[in-house]
Amino acid sequence: MSLQNVALENGTDHNHVVSISIFVALLCLCIVVGHLLEENRWVNESITALLIGCFTGFIILLWSKGKSSHILRFDEELFFIYLLPPIIFNAGFQVKKKQFFRNFFTIMLLGAVGVFISFAIISAGCWWLFPKIGFVGLRVRDYFALGTIFSSTDTVCTLQVLNQDETPLLYSLVFGEGVVNDATSVVLFRTVQKLDVSRLDLRVALYTFKDFLYLFATSTSLGIVSGLLTAYVIKALYFGRHSTDREIALMILMAYLSYMLAELLHLSGILTVFFCGIVMSHYAWHNVTENSRITTRHVFATMSFISETFIFLYVGMDALDIEKWRMKKSSFKTSIEICSSVLGLILLGRAAFVFPLCVLANYVTGKAESPKLTFKRQVVIWWAGLMRGAVSIALAFNQFTYSGVTWDPVHATMITTTIIVVLFSMMVSVLIVPE
Repeated sequence: MSLQNVALENGTDHNHVVSISIFVALLCLCIVVGHLLEENRWVNESITALLIGCFTGFIILLWSKGKSSHILRFDEELFFIYLLPPIIFNAGFQVKKKQFFRNFFTIMLLGAVGVFISFAIISAGCWWLFPKIGFVGLRVRDYFALGTIFSSTDTVCTLQVLNQDETPLLYSLVFGEGVVNDATSVVLFRTVQKLDVSRLDLRVALYTFKDFLYLFATSTSLGIVSGLLTAYVIKALYFGRHSTDREIALMILMAYLSYMLAELLHLSGILTVFFCGIVMSHYAWHNVTENSRITTRHVFATMSFISETFIFLYVGMDALDIEKWRMKKSSFKTSIEICSSVLGLILLGRAAFVFPLCVLANYVTGKAESPKLTFKRQVVIWWAGLMRGAVSIALAFNQFTYSGVTWDPVHATMITTTIIVVLFSMMVSVLIVPE
């Protein structure tokens, strides 16, 4: 290897270290600013990270003279392999199991069945509306992908507004639906990617639904088995008599292993790690020492918090990615019409399943002691699920870019549309949360 090559590699490594250092410093800034604004109802930590990301992206854009707006290049593998698992696992680990399983039927209705209804409306709506406003070039599979991308909710912001103690039912439903919705959306997205669009008929539709049910059932089973196996090993070998570190490390690694095994077997890692978290919190958590119980809750919550902040910070930076804005060829008027159409379809698609399914849930659970979902509560559930966030961004990048880069103007338009919809829905939903 020549000295010149060594120098180039050293320069690249140095630039990479600088980029990571700046990003870590920004994460620290997000934490500090989020703490200072903790009492502010209108600006939560997710919005703070988005705004800091946008501001940083603007500074970098000026510094690079319009060449780039971010420090690190987005990679969907970074999201799905490193950032998403701790978020979903912590969601399962911290879930109030009594409330979750008491409302399990309603949560599955909204989180699973609702995704299919929203997917159908958004896909069909985009397929019908986009050519009418002069936007063409998408394939059939792209329209199906859009249905899954914009059916995925992000309820993190609303959960920071809803109080778990004051509104336990709403909190449980919004939280449970959000997690099941994300898992269902990703499973459906991967099912659509394997779909043979050259022959769409009832037989193909039934096969697709069968494939979805298989993925859903096997992914859930794998998560439950992984959680039970971890609990048994910890109890049988009693790691705590020597070190609490081993107990915590085993729980973390087994949870991550369950996620990676699901991905390796082409299952849903989200569903697997979510149910692994639920099982571990019910069985493994009670088999560890008291020190490990306290530590695990804080460790898992911290890992999840850092991952969420990282995602929102990057989304804020990517909103000003000049390459994508230059690449898209659609006019300002067409872009506004595309974004308005998508937002309208999201509103319609969510209303089409929230209100009817809530009525169905009230009817089915009519004889049970669980409280009814009044119209006011249904409106809150409908509004809470209007946010689109990190999963939508990741799926859009997966469908329309290669390692965060696209040279197709049509695909670039869909990426910028997704970013606008995510930013707009998060800002508006937080500012106008129903009382």
